[in-house]
Amino acid sequence: MAPVTHQRTNSARELGEGPATVPSSAAPPASVRRIMRPLTGTVLVVVALTATIAALVFPVWSYADRAGTPPARLAAGSVPTRWGPLSAADRDFVVRVRLTGLWALPAAQQATGRAPSRAVEAAGRHLATDHTYLGVRVRDVAARLRLALPSRPTAEQRTWLDRLTEAQGRAYEELFATVLRRDHGTLFSVAAEIRATTRNTLVRALADDAVRLLLADLNALETSVS
Repeated sequence: MAPVTHQRTNSARELGEGPATVPSSAAPPASVRRIMRPLTGTVLVVVALTATIAALVFPVWSYADRAGTPPARLAAGSVPTRWGPLSAADRDFVVRVRLTGLWALPAAQQATGRAPSRAVEAAGRHLATDHTYLGVRVRDVAARLRLALPSRPTAEQRTWLDRLTEAQGRAYEELFATVLRRDHGTLFSVAAEIRATTRNTLVRALADDAVRLLLADLNALETSVS
C-alpha cells in the first residue's frame, strides 16, 4: 500500500494539485481594480461639481436681523443680488404687482371716462394715479433685478375687464368696487408679508409703496359704493 500512496502523492505534485491559496471573493482581480480606480475618481469629481453648482444656484442665506422668518422660505429659490438675496416669493410679488396694474389701470381709466357717479369717478382717478406710479416703480425694479415681466393681463383679469365693459348703471358700480377690492385686497396681503420678510432692499421698497397705495385704493373703492 505504501508505494501506491507514494505514487499518488508524486502525481498530485506533478499535476499541480497540491495545497493552494483560494482567492478571496472580497478582492477583485487586478484588471478590475485598474478599471475601478479611474471610475471612482470620476464619480467623486462629478459629486463635488454637483454640490458646488447647487450651492451657487441655491444659496442658503442666514440673517440675524429677522430670525422669525423660516429658513426654508429664505432659501427657497434665492439668488444673490447687489441689493440682497432675491427669493422666489420676491419674484412672484414683483410679477403680481405688474399683473394687477395691467388690468386695474384700464379699469380705473374706464371708470373715469364713463363716470357713472362722482364717487366711482373719484375712485377711478385715484386708482389710475396710483397704478400709473406703481407701474413705473415695478418696471424699474424688474429692470434692475433683470426680471421678465408679463405684458398683458391674465385670462381671468381680461374676463373682469370684459364684464366691466358690459355692465351698466348700478350693476357696473358694484362690480367695479367688488372685483377691484377683492384683487387689491389679495395683493395687499402679499405686499404686507413681503415687506416684513424680504431681504432685498429694492423689493422691500416696492412692497412699502404697494402697501401704502393699495390701502388708499381700498379706502377709495369702499367709499365709491357707500
